[in-house]
Amino acid sequence: MAHPKRRQGKSRGAKRRTHYKAEAPTLAICPNCGALHLYHRVCGECGFYRGVVAIEKEAAV
Repeated sequence: MAHPKRRQGKSRGAKRRTHYKAEAPTLAICPNCGALHLYHRVCGECGFYRGVVAIEKEAAV
């Protein structure tokens, strides 16, 4: 099995990993209520997804 002759430095590994960054999630505006929600997810405010009620919200007592 092959083994490296010399140890790779920390900066070499850091250069390779510079492209791994945390990005802000892309948000969409709900056409029903206008709230922000994640793409391809049900709106947390009104429960709509693609023009259809996906989750029925219960009224608070």
